[in-house]
Amino acid sequence: MPPELTERGAGGPDAAEGGAVNGATRLDDSAAALAGLDALDTPRVVQVPWWRRALRAGLPPLVAFVLFVAVWQALWASALVSEVKIPAPITVWDSFAQILSSGEVWSVLWTSISRAFLGFLVALALATPLGLLVARVQVVRSAIGPLLQGLQSLPSVAWVPAAVLWFGLTDSTIYFVVLLGSIPSIANGLVAGIEQIPPILPRVGQVLGARGLSSARHILLPAALPGYLAGCKQGWAFSWRSLMAAEIIAAGPLLGVGLGAFLKRGSDLNDMPTVIAAIFLILIVGIGIELLIFRPVERRVLRARGLAVSS
Repeated sequence: MPPELTERGAGGPDAAEGGAVNGATRLDDSAAALAGLDALDTPRVVQVPWWRRALRAGLPPLVAFVLFVAVWQALWASALVSEVKIPAPITVWDSFAQILSSGEVWSVLWTSISRAFLGFLVALALATPLGLLVARVQVVRSAIGPLLQGLQSLPSVAWVPAAVLWFGLTDSTIYFVVLLGSIPSIANGLVAGIEQIPPILPRVGQVLGARGLSSARHILLPAALPGYLAGCKQGWAFSWRSLMAAEIIAAGPLLGVGLGAFLKRGSDLNDMPTVIAAIFLILIVGIGIELLIFRPVERRVLRARGLAVSS
């Protein structure tokens, strides 16, 4: 037997063993590379202590508010503008404390907030099926899709005079303006969310037997949830602004005193501290709804989709 064949034959088992080792090494390297890619795709959820989250969330707004009050105080002290137009911060605080101590603020807040929530819930019930129809039925989309876009850009205060003529100084006027201010935003948000759904998802749902309402409930709405939630946030903002406009313009004894009517009363009496206190109340309610309702819901949606980076 030739020497080279003998050497090759003698080295056969070692070569086979070496090839197996190299193959296993390559498999381990591939698995490690894939694990690394998965780690890059998967967001890391970092547990942050509650006090640090509170400090991070509360300190910047607090500093901004202190700076705002300081500039306000300096502007008042400079006497560049009449005190009738820009009162001192302490004067506004005294007016705010007065309506707090008298208990009037609670009835004013309840009147406006109850109207806003009821109007928003009705708008949500009407805008959700409307958005589904516009997104999935081409005829409906061609017919009223541009109208929804136009209504969203139309200032809701423009509806107040017409609503007063149609319904008089009643709660129907208020709710009519609130609905027309919020329905287009909610419906358009849902339409935008459905348009961003990958086409494969509805097809898979049809294969699994999801059609009609079942498809809307189990596929379209969950998949379009981020856009739908953004539309709901914008719809709430529009409904709140519509409500304030309606309460300011359509004030009457049958409507009670909401935040808008309270603001209008301060303006009629030329009472600038009351006007500024009412503006702060409107702002506080808007910020409170965002922090207590929409932001937790948004975080929960992002966490469920693996997009939350801290908790």
